[in-house]
Amino acid sequence: MVAVSLPGLAALAALLFTWMQVGQASKELRISEQGQITSRFNAAITNLGSQSMDLRLGGIYALERIMQDSSRDHPTVVAVLSAYVRQHAPLPASGTRATQATSSGHVASTDVQAVINVLAHRLPGRDRGTTVDLNRTDLRGLKHMHTEESAVNFRDAEFAQADLRGADLGAADLRGATLDGANLTGAYLEQANLAGAGLTEADLTNVTLCTEGPGKMEHTCPNLTGAILELANLTNVGLMRAKLANGDLAGANLTGAILTGADLTKATLNGANLTKADLTGADLNDATLDGANLTKANLTGANLTGAHLTGVKLKGAKLDGVRGLPPSLR
Repeated sequence: MVAVSLPGLAALAALLFTWMQVGQASKELRISEQGQITSRFNAAITNLGSQSMDLRLGGIYALERIMQDSSRDHPTVVAVLSAYVRQHAPLPASGTRATQATSSGHVASTDVQAVINVLAHRLPGRDRGTTVDLNRTDLRGLKHMHTEESAVNFRDAEFAQADLRGADLGAADLRGATLDGANLTGAYLEQANLAGAGLTEADLTNVTLCTEGPGKMEHTCPNLTGAILELANLTNVGLMRAKLANGDLAGANLTGAILTGADLTKATLNGANLTKADLTGADLNDATLDGANLTKANLTGANLTGAHLTGVKLKGAKLDGVRGLPPSLR
């Protein structure tokens, strides 16, 4: 019996030895790959500090490749590239006021635009808690980033107090993003997803949020469901059929805003300035409008069923066909 089992034991021993060799080779390969990535990372960082634009761009795209090749190093690259933008496109200490005189025609530098493109098209599932931190950066005139192959993803990114005047963020995923105090004057946000985004005290004057016209889809407004727009400046902004349900627009300036057909169900608009705003056909069911100024606003066909209207100002407002408005306010 012992003689018969010897070949089997020999084969088992050979198999075990082979397995150990394969495991050792695999371990050595992983160590070699990590060493190569470390060398590539160090070379890329060196290029980022170069005076040459070409070398800096090379470093940026080398980091992008590392981010694609190594999920382990992805968060580090996101942090490094975010820091690069904060260093190379910082907002002046005085804020956007210092750039007012030079805002017209300004575009982001080539290297900063490249970094933003890389961050926009990363795989966010690999971030592992790392945040795209672009707070207090000068990102005026960012160019269009959306492609057929890859969406622009800035979900949960931070743009607090950033200067985004004239930036093209069309179709961008900005869900949960922080844009508090950001200057978005003249920015392009058509079809962007801003659900749950923070836009407290943001300036959205002349922002392109919605577009209507021949050949346009029925809904071309961004998704602003649950967005926080408290004290935001939305003067003359077009928000036709916009999704603003559960949004917080307390104290917002919506003077002359176009909100025709907008969904403002359960939205908070207390103290908001809606002077001369067009709310034709808007759904304000259960919305809070306490103390809101609707002087000369157009509420034709609007739904105010269940809305809170204590202290609301309706002088000169158009109320034809409005639903849910108490007789005492007509």
